[in-house]
This record gives sequence, C-alpha cells and structure tokens, in this order.
Amino acid sequence: MTVVKAKPKPRKPAKDVKVVLRERTREIEVLYRISESISSTLDLASVLKHIVEVVVEVTKADSCLLYLVSTNRDELVLRASKNPHHKLIGRTSLGLGEGITGWVAQEKVRVVIPRNASDDPRFRFFHNLPEDRYQSFVSLPIVTKGNVVGVINVQHKRTKRYQDAELALLSTIANQVGGAIENARLYEDMRRQALQLDTLSQVSETVASNRLIDDVLDLIVTMTAEMMNSKICSLMLVDEQTGELRIAATQSLSAAYRRKPSLKLGQSISGRVVKEQQPIYVSDVTKENEFFYRDLAKKEGLRSLLSVPMMNKNKVIGVINVYTSTVHVFEAEEIKIIQAIANQAAVAIEHTRLVEKSFEMQEALTVRKVVERAKGYLMQSRKMTESEAFRLIQRQSMNMRKSMREIAEAIILAGELEGRIER
Repeated sequence: MTVVKAKPKPRKPAKDVKVVLRERTREIEVLYRISESISSTLDLASVLKHIVEVVVEVTKADSCLLYLVSTNRDELVLRASKNPHHKLIGRTSLGLGEGITGWVAQEKVRVVIPRNASDDPRFRFFHNLPEDRYQSFVSLPIVTKGNVVGVINVQHKRTKRYQDAELALLSTIANQVGGAIENARLYEDMRRQALQLDTLSQVSETVASNRLIDDVLDLIVTMTAEMMNSKICSLMLVDEQTGELRIAATQSLSAAYRRKPSLKLGQSISGRVVKEQQPIYVSDVTKENEFFYRDLAKKEGLRSLLSVPMMNKNKVIGVINVYTSTVHVFEAEEIKIIQAIANQAAVAIEHTRLVEKSFEMQEALTVRKVVERAKGYLMQSRKMTESEAFRLIQRQSMNMRKSMREIAEAIILAGELEGRIER
C-alpha cells in the first residue's frame, strides 16, 4: 500500500521586515508630531484643529469630523472638521446614543464601515453636512481616564478597506489626544473663570464711578458680551408708567435689534423673567414658541438665551439678556456671575434715580421759595391777595412760555431795582 503524503499548505509570505519597520517608524513619527503639537498649546481650538489635520494626513481621508461631549454630558457637539464648516461648528449636535457617532460615544466601541455607510441603521443624516454622503466610515471614541470626551469620524468618498495597522494607529491617536483635550478644556474653564472675576471687578468699579448712567449701562453690556463671547447682550428696563420693558443699552450694532419693540411685562422670555423674578434659559430661541422675535433671531444668527432679572431690594427693575450664536448650556457658575452683574447694574440705576429724585426735590424747594418771595413782593407792592399774586405769576409763565421760577426771579429782580432807584 502506497502512502501518499499530503502536501503542506503554502505559507503566506511573512510581511517584509522593511515594510513593518517603515509602518512602525511612520506610526512613531505621527504620534511624536501629535504629542509635540498638543503639548505646545492649551488652546482647545488649536488642539482640535491639529488633531483633525493629522488624522486626515495619516488616513488620506476626504473628511474628518471631531465631536466633543458637552459639559453636562448629554450630547455631542461638532467642534472641528477637515472642511471649515464655520457656520456648523458648535451648532451641529446629537444626543448620546443617537446616530453612529452617538452610539460610539455611548458604547465606547469603534465602528468600521467599508462601504455604504448611510445604509447602517444607526446612521443619522445631516442635510447641511455633505460628508454624510460619503461611502466608508470609521468612528472612534476619544477616551481619557475611562470617560468618553469625544468622537473622531473619518470618512472617504469611495469604498475603502481599512487596514488593521491603519485602524490601530487611529485608535492610538484617539487614546493619546484624550488627555490633551481634557487639559485644554480645564485651561479654557480656568481662563473663563478668571475673565468672569475680572469682569465682575470691572463692573463694580464702573458702578462706583461718577460716570453718567447711560455710559455705565453701555459698559456693562459690552463687558458682559466679551466675557460670555455673546453675539448680543442687552439691558432692558421696566417703565413703571407704561408697564413695558424697553431696551436701555446693547453692544449690538444691529439697527433691527435696537429698534425691537418694547415688551409688556409677562410677554416673551424677558417679560416672564420680570414676573417670575428668576433667570430663564432657552436652548434655541428660533424654536421657542414663547419667544416673540423668532424671525429677528434667525436673521441675527441668535441661538441660546439667558435672561436674568436685575434685582434691588426684592424688586425687579429690568433684565439682562445674553444671546449666543451657537447652542450654549449656561452652567450654574455662569448664571451666578451674570446675576451678580445684573444686580450691580440695578444698584447703579437705583442710586442714579435717587440722586435725580433728590435733585428734583431740591429744585422744587428752590422754585417754591423763589415763587413765595415774588408773591410777597406783589402782595406788598400791588396790594394783591396771595391767590391773585400766584395767578399773575402763573399767567405770565404761560403767556411768555417761561418757567414760573424765571418769572418769579424777574419779579424779584424788578422789585430790587425799583427799591434801589427810590433810595
């Protein structure tokens, strides 16, 4: 019996050592570049921009989108992309678990789709993002200290079979940049807090200064807008005679916004703030039915709104409105700072009103004394009764279109001159 030996299966040729070495060298170079770049700055926008640029270069991708988890950890917000998308950065968002990107963030698992990415049941289409029409798709979670801080999406227009080494490098990049993003965010938070404290200090100095009240209000809205990076900041005061809220100051150059009609107390968001004496936050004023000026908000590019009452001794005298051009969740610390600014503005306004009222009272007292002297002279020189003397002064004031003080002073001066002539 002849035994036939089975032919051994041909072994796959081992990967060329030079190729492996070249891949490893390239990987080290990429990681070194990223490490060098992200360690050279704590500016969050710069860090994200460089991450996207390196990922595109490494994968030769047609698109790269980078989303960050919001501070309240309930949604992902587009913060950087290969194409600028200036109008979409900060405005495009989706919830955790929503779409492939949200699923990756929720599950902390990489997703690789070599073709027909939009056919995936988890896919969510954004009409304003042309990248959604691309064929192949890789989505990776950015994780640091066990927490997802963002998601990187890499896309190609054509079908692409992603190599293991390529995917491994992308995962390494995602893991490496997580710490840099967190550090940049912490730095951004610290810088914002420092700016808030500095603004509050400047507001205090402005309120305590001898500036005219209009100048004080203009400075307050300008400083608040700069602190919050606000598209529009406005200060509205309650007109107690008409029961309306009117714009008293705004840093906006928009004529349409400055001409915005007054509100009745209780109307729209600002009117509600006066009634309820509590801050109100609106995520998107263009979609808020209670907001009166949605068309104006769309035209001006306004999105989120924080409206806080200006309180003085449990009385609301107005509101400060802070609008952002992108969806912004106002944190408790931000609301406290703006409320403190609003209350200081209220103190400044009430102090000015008291000074003006005191001046008016002094003026009224002075006028009364002058009129009394003029009446006394007329009663003595012309033998008039007190009521006749008063009516004469009043009639002359109306006929000559002069104030009663001016007429009374003229009568007194005439009497003094007459007395001197007689002497």
